[in-house]
Amino acid sequence: MKHLTSSVLILLTLVCGVLAQSAPDAPELTKLLQDFLAGAGRNDVAVHERFWADDLIYTSSTGRRMGKADILSDVRKEGPPKPGDETVTYTAEDIRIQQYGDTAIVAFRLVGTTEKKGIKAVANYLNTGTFLKRDDKWQVVAWQATVMPKKENPKS
Repeated sequence: MKHLTSSVLILLTLVCGVLAQSAPDAPELTKLLQDFLAGAGRNDVAVHERFWADDLIYTSSTGRRMGKADILSDVRKEGPPKPGDETVTYTAEDIRIQQYGDTAIVAFRLVGTTEKKGIKAVANYLNTGTFLKRDDKWQVVAWQATVMPKKENPKS
């Protein structure tokens, strides 16, 4: 009986590992993320509306917890950038996707590049999102953002 239990546990571990490593919807999720990031820099309300699920729990890098309504309210208040405003470009690097059926975990390094009057500033964050596929579309139900500390310059 002990061997049977051990064999079942080993088999389950292997199966779960295979399921977690294969992400058949990775190209779709990657495109969704990249489209979102392109629109987020422009404060595109429609992009936010599509990306976030109504039951979203979002924890920002500053520790603020909010839902989709809060995010949409903030985006609408800020509005699209005006000429002369700073521009922000977001990109995703080191994307890792693990899919479990209609649930996917997307982890990546977010690079935010802000430019104002020719001066650029770059900030890096580690983001993890939980996506659910409902009615044949992926949306984020949980999000966690963590600011990465700036690396100190080596002392001379």
